[in-house]
Amino acid sequence: MILQLPQPDTRLRLMRLLGASLLGVALALGSAGLTHARGAPESFADLAQQISPSVVNITTSAVVEASTDDMPRLPEGSPFQDFFDQFQNDEGGPRRSEALGSGFVISEDGYIVTNNHVIEGADEIEIEFFSGDRLPAKLVGTDPKTDIALLKVDSSKPLPFVNFGDSDLMRVGDWVVAMGNPLGQGFSVSAGIVSARNRALSGTYDDYIQTDAAINKGNSGGPLFNMDGQVIGVNTAILSPTGGSIGIGFSMASNVVTKVVDQLREFGETRRGWLGVRIQDVTPDVAEAMNLATAAGALITDVPDGPAKDAGMLAGDVITMFDGKPIKDVRDLTRRVADAPVGEAVRVEVLREGKSESLTVTLGRREEAEAVETSAKPGEAPAPKEAELLGMTLAPLTADSRKALGLSADAQGLVVTKVDAASEAYGKGLREGDLITEAGQQKVQRIKDLEDRLAEAKEAGRKSILLLIRRGGDPRFVALPLE
Repeated sequence: MILQLPQPDTRLRLMRLLGASLLGVALALGSAGLTHARGAPESFADLAQQISPSVVNITTSAVVEASTDDMPRLPEGSPFQDFFDQFQNDEGGPRRSEALGSGFVISEDGYIVTNNHVIEGADEIEIEFFSGDRLPAKLVGTDPKTDIALLKVDSSKPLPFVNFGDSDLMRVGDWVVAMGNPLGQGFSVSAGIVSARNRALSGTYDDYIQTDAAINKGNSGGPLFNMDGQVIGVNTAILSPTGGSIGIGFSMASNVVTKVVDQLREFGETRRGWLGVRIQDVTPDVAEAMNLATAAGALITDVPDGPAKDAGMLAGDVITMFDGKPIKDVRDLTRRVADAPVGEAVRVEVLREGKSESLTVTLGRREEAEAVETSAKPGEAPAPKEAELLGMTLAPLTADSRKALGLSADAQGLVVTKVDAASEAYGKGLREGDLITEAGQQKVQRIKDLEDRLAEAKEAGRKSILLLIRRGGDPRFVALPLE
């Protein structure tokens, strides 16, 4: 059969259509090349084979006291009483309890990382390797603040291990792989993506990577890998109403873990820097009350004895720079100080009364400071009423109210005896028994002191006034709108 070509005008139209189609394909390919788009991996098998030998199952055991709270209770005189008494005597008393978790080897000589809650309270720790070999492990050190623990096994041969990656390079949407021992089922692999970054759960030093890779009980302490086989997180927690994975898991970022592990490996404990200040975030209303250009930095509420006081820091200063880097908020400053070496002299910039000042602080050690830190407990607030301002009933501090609040004899300020539940003050957390020590960054002892500060703020065109509140010895700044 002979193929018959179309007439000339028809051929011309086809050529034009074909050219347009080819141009569209070329543009699409060019666009794809510019964005460097990545599709889903064809398989995770090669990666899993590469990293599996470094992942371990952890079994812990401890002696615990048996509880009789759940034992069945029988009516008095029951014919089964003797039987249950015998059963209770046989089963009562101390017993051995076991728990399961995961971990990973970080050096050929046998150092292993896991979660603190996996091994907490254990008197025996056993490591099961991918090969099936089992070895006892000893505890090197723990850090409950980041829920990290470091173990060590003695092996007659070099162990396969994995390296940490840079968690700061991970982007939302990047592929990740979780490995561990979910629900005691043995070595298991799950894959997903980075769902979110910089999550905080409850700890001061939290920096979690959120992932939808399946994480269940038993995965705790296991590694979260990037596609290069580097550990970029330690699987620690899940958010779930049922106890099973619903696609919201949290892994402590490797850039936090590596610092902790290095200290545990060298000292057997953490050694975090300590500045010695109480701080709070600079909120927009606080920034307006202090006439700050931006709501950023860490506002100092108190300066007890310590490095900051020795360096000349004052309550009311706003820390804007630490060691040459800008400070965004309290969490940012806390982590930067903790990461700085103990005993190091650091330049700190603060805003004080609208002017920038540079101070040099020699950092102490947080663990030592926390060991000796004490806090006073507040008593009942005094009852007398003196004046109503800013939605609060206030009274000057007296000897009786100092005693009731557990304050020192030289404490000064105005006691909050009542707060209107519909007021802004109540919404900002002020309560009966709070002590106002400053207004507009000036000390107040009498009702007239506060009234004068309010008048000055109004004359200056302020929309709010900054109060320094103390509760149980803990200070914080609160900005309240002017009435």
